Amino acid sequence: MSFHRKIFLALSFTIVGISTVFILLNYLIVKNTIEIGIQETRGNEMEFLSKELTDFYIDNHHSWNQLEQINILKKVNQERSEILVLDRENRIVYQKGSSPHQLVRHLGINRELIVENDVVGEFYYYDPEVANFTKIMIGIPISVVFLLLISGSVLILISLLMAYRLSKWLASPLQRLLPAIDRLGKGELGIQVASTTKDEYGKIAEAFNHMSKELEHAETVRRNLTADVAHELRTPLTIVSGHLDSIQQQGKMIKPEELLPLQDELIRLNQLVEDLRVLSLAEAGKLTLHLTPTDIFELSSQLLLALEPLAEENNILLKLDKQTEETVLNIDRNRIKQVLLNLLMNALRYTPEDGHVYLRLLKVKTKCLTIIVEDTGAGITPEHLPHLFDRFYRTDDARSRDSGGTGLGLAIAKQYVLSHGGNIDVESKLNEGTRFVIELPLA
Repeated sequence: MSFHRKIFLALSFTIVGISTVFILLNYLIVKNTIEIGIQETRGNEMEFLSKELTDFYIDNHHSWNQLEQINILKKVNQERSEILVLDRENRIVYQKGSSPHQLVRHLGINRELIVENDVVGEFYYYDPEVANFTKIMIGIPISVVFLLLISGSVLILISLLMAYRLSKWLASPLQRLLPAIDRLGKGELGIQVASTTKDEYGKIAEAFNHMSKELEHAETVRRNLTADVAHELRTPLTIVSGHLDSIQQQGKMIKPEELLPLQDELIRLNQLVEDLRVLSLAEAGKLTLHLTPTDIFELSSQLLLALEPLAEENNILLKLDKQTEETVLNIDRNRIKQVLLNLLMNALRYTPEDGHVYLRLLKVKTKCLTIIVEDTGAGITPEHLPHLFDRFYRTDDARSRDSGGTGLGLAIAKQYVLSHGGNIDVESKLNEGTRFVIELPLA
């Protein structure tokens, strides 16, 4: 059953149910109001007759015998009043008046006769005025119900028509979305639907569009990854294959130094495979972390001390700036060391002579330590920044293939930081430098 029909049926049952309850309540209210009016009109007479009859029953040894010998209505000041008394077996034991007993029972007022919590009989009181009230009580509720049924039927039809239109209106955004979902399911990634409203349906459409773009992007990344891995593997394999062919063609003993290029390429292949394995584990959330309390200031000092000769060789100022005393983090020391080393090596590689590379430790947020690696290099163009942490992504200026590495350093660095519950971002301005900002939770 379609969503539109479900909404329509739900609204239909609700409308019909509410209308039925409304009609019944009106009928009962009108009927009870008239009954109360009749009881109030002849309340004194009914009380008097009830007392007279129960007193007679008690005085007559709990029997209705000889009841016909007394005139019960002698003290009732109503014209043409009549009474009909029945025993507990519903037999007539007394009747005063000329009207048929069926008429008296139908149009009169009745009350049970109770003695010692036991119903010993009942009586019906009747006079022309009471009969008119009873006729009104019978006629008005029926008229009210009839009028309510007519007006209610019209209102129900109008309501059902409105419910049908409303259900169509509510379901129409989903009906527009379903074809796009079918096309996405068939592999048409990146498909978009029009989002013209700002309500929940508009948010669903926006979420669908975002999901479709993300799936398209993921598929593009997957294809690019396959091409990049194939390309990265092709170069060392070609070198190894070329050297082996050359050695075979020479037909002489192989000198150890001739095997060194082959070993270098094999090391490169092993490093590429290991980087891909680690990156896949990190992205899947299955990377094993050996967390220990670590002083980032101490770790940073050791790294800068190790990199000092490389900085001096290029006449680059390498400086550690500590702006907070809270530098102890619960981290995997080796993983975070690899992150900082990767960022510092990139900064030194792309910073010209007489440039500066800073590693700053500061506390910007309450529960986080902020680590900034900043250089005064050439910077990165804005179109490259969103893709800087993608696998094998290289810019023309700052990350050429000739610079070395597998092209996975920043992707691995980001996953290491995310695995620690932190965040990493990059800011850059052309001809001013690049700034990597890492946020890690304090211990």
